[in-house]
Amino acid sequence: MLPDDPRRALARRLRALREEHWPGLGITQHQLAEAFGGGRRPLSISLISSWENMTAIPPARRLEAYATFFATMRSVETNPYRLLLPSQLTEDERATRDALRHELFMLRDRAATEPGPITDAPPRPPGGFWHFNDENIITIVCAQLPQDLLAGFSYADPTSPDYVALYTYADLDALIELYGHIRMVNPNNQVYFKTAPELVTDDYTSHLVLLGGVDWNFLTRDLLKRVELPVRQVARADEQDIGGFEVRLDNGTKLFAPQLDRDGQLVEDVGHFYRGRNPFNAKRTVTICNGMYGRGTLGVVRALTDARFRNRNETFLARHFDNAPAFSILTRVEVVMGQALTPDWTQPDTRVHEWLEPEA
Repeated sequence: MLPDDPRRALARRLRALREEHWPGLGITQHQLAEAFGGGRRPLSISLISSWENMTAIPPARRLEAYATFFATMRSVETNPYRLLLPSQLTEDERATRDALRHELFMLRDRAATEPGPITDAPPRPPGGFWHFNDENIITIVCAQLPQDLLAGFSYADPTSPDYVALYTYADLDALIELYGHIRMVNPNNQVYFKTAPELVTDDYTSHLVLLGGVDWNFLTRDLLKRVELPVRQVARADEQDIGGFEVRLDNGTKLFAPQLDRDGQLVEDVGHFYRGRNPFNAKRTVTICNGMYGRGTLGVVRALTDARFRNRNETFLARHFDNAPAFSILTRVEVVMGQALTPDWTQPDTRVHEWLEPEA
């Protein structure tokens, strides 16, 4: 094998980070495996060794861990060593992480052209992110529009001959977009959509997909209280309030709010995307797509349904969060001429916050 072999270059760089990155502080494979495992279930030392001896190429999410770990001395301030969340890094540390991440991903891309396994990365489902790979039930849950918004509207009055049930749904554009896509990529699954008040007991233990935020969708509000997430949606107190998403940081909190122009027109919403285990059934998932306004919810949905963007956004999710038990993204959703534009998550300015739950 030639000295400039791409697999050798990646292996040498990973070993150098561990042994030489901080002068006078050599880190053992055991210590690194322990840190990457979050102190609960360390990676195997043989796995770290395989990456440093060219017998395997680490998956992208492990290189993310390398970049985060070696971006700050705070990783080794306590014993056992620890892996901070990207959101816990300072601006300077984040810049160091980004540069190291870029370097490692370039080395990995070159090494991946050589024959050999890329370990610790499960295959992506053939139907993309919204393919659930089983024949279980999927339930899309929308909020029901408040009665004061429906008053006097005959199409939303069950006693009227003109009654149409869908007129009572909030986030109807997001529902139509997502329902068709999920049906397409899950032809063997039963896919239902309901408003939150229509749910029955068995619905809670299916794969849940929640549309809309805490203002009207009480199931979104309930589930967000049940997960340990550093993101909180601040409900709008009235029509003049724009609310926002509050992120808990080491040194306090930061609010990400929508933007309106001088005429009160929405020009940028904030959307939240969350995927994790269903707290009512650990063998099923819960996915939340919500925004401060309906166009934020639609933008988050379209990030993984829009044929022009879904592949690149799915690749981003696979590289950053693959195999994480739970993760979330806060994203900007641009609004032009009243239309929500699909966010491109490969652009750093589009993502305002990212979080992932360490593996148990």
